[in-house]
Amino acid sequence: MPTIPPERARLAENERHPEPARVTENESHTEPARLAENERHREPARPAENEPHRYRQAAESFGSDAERYDRARPRYPQSMVDRIVAASPGPDVLDVGVGTGIEARQFQAAGCKVLGVEPDARMADFARRGGVEVEVATFEDWDPAGRHFDAVIAGQAWHWVDPVVGAAKAARVLRPGGRLAAFWNVGQPPPEATEAFAAVYDRVVPDSLAARGYRKAMSALDGYAVLFGKAADGMGQAGAFGDPEQWRFDWEQDYTTDEWLDQLPTQGGLSQVPPAKLAEVLAGIGAAVDAMGGGFTMHYTAVVITATRTTPA
Repeated sequence: MPTIPPERARLAENERHPEPARVTENESHTEPARLAENERHREPARPAENEPHRYRQAAESFGSDAERYDRARPRYPQSMVDRIVAASPGPDVLDVGVGTGIEARQFQAAGCKVLGVEPDARMADFARRGGVEVEVATFEDWDPAGRHFDAVIAGQAWHWVDPVVGAAKAARVLRPGGRLAAFWNVGQPPPEATEAFAAVYDRVVPDSLAARGYRKAMSALDGYAVLFGKAADGMGQAGAFGDPEQWRFDWEQDYTTDEWLDQLPTQGGLSQVPPAKLAEVLAGIGAAVDAMGGGFTMHYTAVVITATRTTPA
């Protein structure tokens, strides 16, 4: 990993485990997910970006610093976890793309027995050290060996899975009435931060996913709409689920300069930026946050695309 500028050297000591404080729910309980077709990060001329599951290099880069990933990535609001658990017929959960075990530990704390599937052995090893049972494989290639579950979940990971193949496989391993729930934390910085961050990305890494994303004149939620749509369409095409629903949970997280710089290298838009450029991005973003008083409040929306298995797969 690149060397953080000296003034940020204390990042590793500033571990913060974001709590889902100030959560407010804005849920669509029964309405099938209405998903926009606009796309934030992916242009039609770039087929690999239109189909993230075909671009696994970015996903497989996260394990290069699993400790940072686990420390810096946001958790999920407790109300979201509780609702998924309450809407599932039992406690047996399969976590697809379990990563370092962030959401798996939250579901364990809610009383679930969790098995993780993770293609990156480095991430899997970290999750095991945290008490999560993990099998190393892509979900498409994973062998369920006759096992069945009450819920199949995927936190910030379902876009790395073929949405049609993945939904069909989830249906095969779910018990009747079991729930498939793919969810993402979508962050929206305040306007001042958005403008400052965009300027840094445009100057330092103008061709990066991060720069292209900030350049689009739409909200972060609109930018994720295509991912949500692909997830819902895959569930529909599996032919074994009821109508997909979209649930939303709004929450906020305060970040200091160091906390935000700790998280940035774990984001897909920067995970493959050359080390020298990444250091320049971190210096620029750090200066921008310092200019805002040394911190800012990120508005997050946890979005769940979910459906219940209604017929045998």
